[in-house]
Amino acid sequence: MKILITNVELVDAAGRRPGKVLIEDGKIKKVYKPKGQVKAEYDREIDGKGKTLMPGFIDMHCHLRDPGLTYKEDMESGMKAAVKGGFTTVVAMANTKPRIDNAEALKANMDKAAALNLCNLVQVCAVTKDFGEEEMVDFEATRPYTNVYSNDGFNIDNAEIMKKALAASTEYDFILATHCEPETATVERDVALLRETPGHLHVCHISAEATLEAIKAAKAEGLDITCEVTPHHLFASAMDYKVHPPFRTYPDRRALIEGARDGSIDICGTDHAPHSDADKLAGAPGINNFETAFAMYHTVFKGAGIPLERLSQMMSEAPAKRMGLKNGLIKERYPADLVIVDEEAEERVDPKSFVSKSHNTPFGRELLKGKVLMTLKEGEIVYDHGSLV
Repeated sequence: MKILITNVELVDAAGRRPGKVLIEDGKIKKVYKPKGQVKAEYDREIDGKGKTLMPGFIDMHCHLRDPGLTYKEDMESGMKAAVKGGFTTVVAMANTKPRIDNAEALKANMDKAAALNLCNLVQVCAVTKDFGEEEMVDFEATRPYTNVYSNDGFNIDNAEIMKKALAASTEYDFILATHCEPETATVERDVALLRETPGHLHVCHISAEATLEAIKAAKAEGLDITCEVTPHHLFASAMDYKVHPPFRTYPDRRALIEGARDGSIDICGTDHAPHSDADKLAGAPGINNFETAFAMYHTVFKGAGIPLERLSQMMSEAPAKRMGLKNGLIKERYPADLVIVDEEAEERVDPKSFVSKSHNTPFGRELLKGKVLMTLKEGEIVYDHGSLV
């Protein structure tokens, strides 16, 4: 199938420019200027109607609840929510039931995702068996299936285990993604360990100014460390809604926005955490974020005067680069994982409209700016809002 996308503004980490894109065999075959002559034949034309074409979003931090907790979310419902939100690759954490801590469990989820063919899955493997404090997972057996390891949802409190994990991340060449509570103190400890034991450290969902300062100092030393911020920690502060880490103060939120602006925060990750109504009422922490993430980020960035190109870098190019994926740019020979968005559309959050199984969000009725209209994975339309075709 050859598809030509016309009448769009191209926006990625490389910049903003009008143009059109020819897709062939799931890859970007050619990027044309607006008046460039298309001599190649194609099977279908998608008229972007003046909207914006971006690389598909890559989420380095989400929870799909599959296996074992599928009353909250399952692979299919989670991926349908993801592509509705413009995500073409998602990195799913291992805090399922049972934990994903072996090659067989990794392969089972990867096969399930491949059969759905909605978006790409990077299935995270636990760092320790059943998130315990003693036995490490078999890195040699699991590494062929993933390059991200994390006990997300739980701290690695044992410093010796953390040092072993950092050493393994170098030996087996993977990303070690950490959940840190208490946040700043744990990050400071991990940075000290990283000085002693080089590794590839990624700090999940930072929320505090002091944490950001510790990470900036570590980067200045040349340590291999990246970090992510969530939509909700950029969008709001001091809310009495249970999330881990919690909503912080307004100065913390302002510091995170500046960190997004100046590049000290690398990546936008959703921490999509679906729960049933009963579980949320019982105190389960987390927010359903797939379907609102882009609009929440875009609303914050636009309000702060941060260009969409920077948002694309944080949602696409930077996570791709961190994970070693040839993705995240509108570039010839790159996968045709793309999203068409309306930068100016305004819409109120309606949790009842979520395609996710859950609708746990404190942002119902919030007015957001920016809307995903279409998502393509390897040149195939996997989500269409109905506004373009």
